[in-house]
Amino acid sequence: MVGKRTAGNAVRLLEDVRGRLGGRVPQLVTSDEYAAYPEALVAVFGREVVPPRTGKPGRPARPRRVPPEGLCHAAVHKTRAKGRVVAVESRVVLGALPAGAGVSTSYLERQNATDRHRNARKGRKTYRFSKDWAVPASVTAYTMYSYNFCWPVRTLRAGNRREGYRPRTPAMAAGLADHVWTLREWLTLPAVTRTKVPALDD
Repeated sequence: MVGKRTAGNAVRLLEDVRGRLGGRVPQLVTSDEYAAYPEALVAVFGREVVPPRTGKPGRPARPRRVPPEGLCHAAVHKTRAKGRVVAVESRVVLGALPAGAGVSTSYLERQNATDRHRNARKGRKTYRFSKDWAVPASVTAYTMYSYNFCWPVRTLRAGNRREGYRPRTPAMAAGLADHVWTLREWLTLPAVTRTKVPALDD
């Protein structure tokens, strides 16, 4: 999700996640302490309940959304001193932590660091920027997809030292590809089939 960090964009991000999960509710969501995430999770994955009538005078309570069963949201809090992280604590915001599950944002932070390394527009404290949202969005798509399909990751390699290692990309590890793609192969692969647009004189 390319854009400013707002509650609306948090909802759009999670709506995209829901679509990729086929509507399934994730068991564990970990994040930092951005206040918009709990409300966004309930808005996207929650279920609507109607409070029972109390029989008392006045308007009945309106329907409200509540967290779905099986969803846990945990947040990571980092304490910094002199610019360095000196302590990391976690707390459960919604639901209950699944048995044996850990709370960490290290995988996402590693991916964000890789994205900043490959995309100069996201480098911190640099004089590089884009004047139009379409440009960073396009470069983000390029860097992320090329990384997943064209960049063998050492920690994902298969095999052993005796028999030799077989390089693997994140897409191969996820079962989305069977080989390391070249940039030419990835860029020239038709991704969208467009219908023929009739000419003006047709």
